[in-house]
Amino acid sequence: MNLKHLRYFWVTAHAGSVAAAGSQLHLTPQTVSAQLKLLENDLGTALFRPAGRGLKLTEAGRVALSYADEIFALGQEMVSSLQTTGIPEHAATVFRVGISDAVPKSLTHRLLASLRRSTKPVRLVCRGGPIESLLGELALHHLEMVLTDRPMPAGLSVRAHSRKLGESAIAFFARPGLSQRGATFPACLNGSPLLLPGQNVAVRGEIDRWLGEARLHPRIVGEFDDSALMKVFAEAGEGYFPAPALLSEEICARYGVIEMGRLDEVREAFWLISTERRIQHPEVRAVLEAARTGVFITPLADK
Repeated sequence: MNLKHLRYFWVTAHAGSVAAAGSQLHLTPQTVSAQLKLLENDLGTALFRPAGRGLKLTEAGRVALSYADEIFALGQEMVSSLQTTGIPEHAATVFRVGISDAVPKSLTHRLLASLRRSTKPVRLVCRGGPIESLLGELALHHLEMVLTDRPMPAGLSVRAHSRKLGESAIAFFARPGLSQRGATFPACLNGSPLLLPGQNVAVRGEIDRWLGEARLHPRIVGEFDDSALMKVFAEAGEGYFPAPALLSEEICARYGVIEMGRLDEVREAFWLISTERRIQHPEVRAVLEAARTGVFITPLADK
């Protein structure tokens, strides 16, 4: 396949018309059209269909564009990398990580603290947001990996691989004095204010199921996709909240709460998603090793 033809297709797909692409490429529309036709002949399928004065991608065109986006993003990354060859060897390696809001910040720090042991200095760049957005950045090679609370969602056109870092039982916490006098866990939750992870957080469904099976009826006063924000509300005495039990000591010390009880039957898992089937990136390997030997008790498992 001729990469020049692919580039003409890529520019046209983003520009929306042959005329606009020709202007960007400094070519006549006739030349661009001829090159696109050659690419379609090579691939054996139509990539565009007419739409008013412009063009729309066919289904095959949308698939081709997803690959072209990755190809040219990699090309730009290669150019940027080669342009840095004059930088001294002691310069820091940039390591870009996407972090879902559902992953506790302290857990993220424990996992990424392993990078301090690298033989070369590492400059960490952390990006937060919803998992779909982060995986889009991963597909474009704007991130080296994504930390999240679920494996790769089905149905996304992103070629990536999920690795389970580990899991933890869930514990419930609250400010001292919030619980009903004489009520033990979990009965203390009945009628009490409760802060919960949002519906987009993977463990939320398990907590809802457990509450139903235990016939507990707390007053849900807040739902949070951001686990750190939920803890800030709890620190102000707004209600009970669940969090990974492996972080219990740190949560109690930082937010002035106490652990009321824990549920071994409700567990929250955490995952690393990367584009590599075989992990070659040394910083990604370091995070996996930290999860295996220092952060989680449960062993790593690939998906």
